[in-house]
Amino acid sequence: MQPHEIKPDTGLCTILGHNAQTGYMRKYFNKIMKRNGINATAIALNITDEYFDFTMRNVGESKVTQMMIEKEFGPKAVHYCESLNSCAEREGRVDFVEVSDGKVKGFCLDDEAKALYDRPEFLDDQIIFVTKMMLIANRWFDAKIDVDDIPLLIGDKE
Repeated sequence: MQPHEIKPDTGLCTILGHNAQTGYMRKYFNKIMKRNGINATAIALNITDEYFDFTMRNVGESKVTQMMIEKEFGPKAVHYCESLNSCAEREGRVDFVEVSDGKVKGFCLDDEAKALYDRPEFLDDQIIFVTKMMLIANRWFDAKIDVDDIPLLIGDKE
């Protein structure tokens, strides 16, 4: 989705990372939204390590309610969460955070992503990654979860 396509009714979420604007999170998340015909997009914020602490300290008081965290910040983001799901606690990192009533909650999706497959040990990191993007898109915008679409999303040169 291009900036001029964002309208008042467009669903928004945020991605935080070193190269969030050109990274895979944004690429696959937006492909999933488009494939599902959902009017939503991820606003990507490129930040450096020096601004990460400031951003995360203030996210609970901002208008951000849903934020994906690129892998370089996943372990550091844990320290800014008031609560974590069991996967995030075990892995020591988060894939995304949600803010409700000023409280930041961190989530890791490894378990949920692998549970969608009979033999997850045979999957590569890219398939698991795109599966996580589907799970987030479903959680926030009711996008369908169809793991059979993943090769199409990965192969799409859009």
